[in-house]
Amino acid sequence: MPCLDISTNVSLDGVDTDSIFSEATKAVASIIGKPENFVMVLLKGSVAISFGGNKEPAAFAEIVSMGGINSQVKKQLIFTIGTILQDKLSISRSRFFLKVYDTTVGRNNNSKL
Repeated sequence: MPCLDISTNVSLDGVDTDSIFSEATKAVASIIGKPENFVMVLLKGSVAISFGGNKEPAAFAEIVSMGGINSQVKKQLIFTIGTILQDKLSISRSRFFLKVYDTTVGRNNNSKL
């Protein structure tokens, strides 16, 4: 079950968050290869975030998945989630950080980052 947790210093008042949830859910499911009904997305706005020493629009996100993560998937997630945040919340790609974590790494499987 992939879980995408997004925090931003941008206020979500008046923002169409439904489209963010929808696009992020579809993107994560498609990129990782899991069914949409297994994807969880959390979105928190107005979080105190300083990036590069200033408080201009920025976001931190973390995605945790049980399998399905490799270096190509990681790059696609960063690009796609960054695009959604840029389009929907006007957060520059240079002010977005995504932490990707596969819970199966280190177990006896063939998954490598």
